Amino acid sequence: MPVGRAAATTRPSGGNYPFLLGVASGDPTSSGVVLWTRLVPDPFVPGGGMEPKRVPVRWEIARDEQFRKIEASGDAWALPELAHSVHVEVDGLAPDREWFYRFHYRSDVSPVGRTRTAPPPHRPTGSLAFAFASCQNWASGYYPSYRHMAQEDLDLVLHLGDYVYEGGIPAGGGYRRTTTPDTLRPAPQDLERWRMQYALYKSDPDLQAAHARFPWLVTWDDHEVKNDYANTQQGQAGDISALRAAAYQAWYEHQPVRAPARPDRHGGPRIYRRLEWGNLAQLDVVDGRQYRSVPPCGWGEADACAAAYGPDITMLGFEQERWLYSGFQASKATWNILGSNVMLARLDHDGPEGDRLWHDAWDGFPAARNRLTEAWVRHDVSNPVVVTGDWHSTFVNDIHQDFDRPSSPVVATEFVGTSISSNGDGAVYGPYYGPMIQYNPHIKFFDGDRRGYVRCHVDRDQFTADLRMVSTVSTPEAPESTFASFAVENGKPGAQRD
Repeated sequence: MPVGRAAATTRPSGGNYPFLLGVASGDPTSSGVVLWTRLVPDPFVPGGGMEPKRVPVRWEIARDEQFRKIEASGDAWALPELAHSVHVEVDGLAPDREWFYRFHYRSDVSPVGRTRTAPPPHRPTGSLAFAFASCQNWASGYYPSYRHMAQEDLDLVLHLGDYVYEGGIPAGGGYRRTTTPDTLRPAPQDLERWRMQYALYKSDPDLQAAHARFPWLVTWDDHEVKNDYANTQQGQAGDISALRAAAYQAWYEHQPVRAPARPDRHGGPRIYRRLEWGNLAQLDVVDGRQYRSVPPCGWGEADACAAAYGPDITMLGFEQERWLYSGFQASKATWNILGSNVMLARLDHDGPEGDRLWHDAWDGFPAARNRLTEAWVRHDVSNPVVVTGDWHSTFVNDIHQDFDRPSSPVVATEFVGTSISSNGDGAVYGPYYGPMIQYNPHIKFFDGDRRGYVRCHVDRDQFTADLRMVSTVSTPEAPESTFASFAVENGKPGAQRD
């Protein structure tokens, strides 16, 4: 029996309860999972209301929601240098089943979370159900999509970036019409302020419910640091190394991710990783920000230029490219799913009138994109499907082997999901991108005006994507419906509308 919504979100109120940000799990394998929480009795003060010393936290993982059959337990240190966050990498669990977990600190008990282990690698597996989401600006609206997502029957959630936004929070909290603490009004510039930003976002009960209900795979995009940044640079701001270091640290402290994602003195965190779901699916989640070249043709919207085709220009960094392509070569999965933070397909802005593109996406790195598509072809990768965030809009795209040659073969399919809340209820991107679609025949569907997530079901025969949209983000109780559905058949790249 899946854990119910009440069990996943109920918690004591008042006093100095330390589990105000809930619990989460992530990065599942066939034998384990990461369990996460943070002790933070006072989220919007430096230190989170904890004394600056390490404290022990008890964790338990059980086969049943009542914890009558505890499978594993132990103690973990909540360290002040990690904001008293806890990352427990549990191993030795049975594959392909659900588990329940909780934490104890002194006399307090956390909410109960539900998670699951993956099927054994390369073993026959019937199906995979997952959702992907991105872009949840706190000030733009509530998160009714997470309220609905928590009621779904899913194995996994992919979050593809813009988990927080780097701006200060308005005094009235935007749509939320709440009083914002003075400490949140300036934009984050240091680690303590970034920690408060995450605490604000993770205080949302619907986001907590979705985290407590499913294991997550999380990557980042730009707003976790600064809009449209590349590596350590950002257009007008120049070098943002110090800001990026603080932001990356806070990201790790608030996500259910494994130890390589923790920044240290030896260099930046490694967050690109791979999940094998039996022999059905291989999921590669990439980091498209930390290693990318500064856009050679200019920041944002600009004309295409020859420099973007230089062999030294990269979106992922060459080490990550080698890791990704060797994974393609070794894959025996029926479906190969790539989690990307920005759109892979070309989006020609002005058709035959020019070469205007958006250079913060793969359009700014065409040689790197060609290396990716050619790797799919060279290694005869089975059924590549890209799932993408960032755009606050929905696109369904055919991916050509070379977008400079429109007659080149379609080698993959891309689903770009809209935002959870960013842009609110305004019709912003529909009027902006809508006139461009005619210049891009590989774009099979576009909607720029709705908020939601994409629910996916994968089996041997097809990959199905349902666009789950809410009516408004001005209230957390907004209804949801399936706006459209698409399917990719095994062996036939390109999506068809159901």
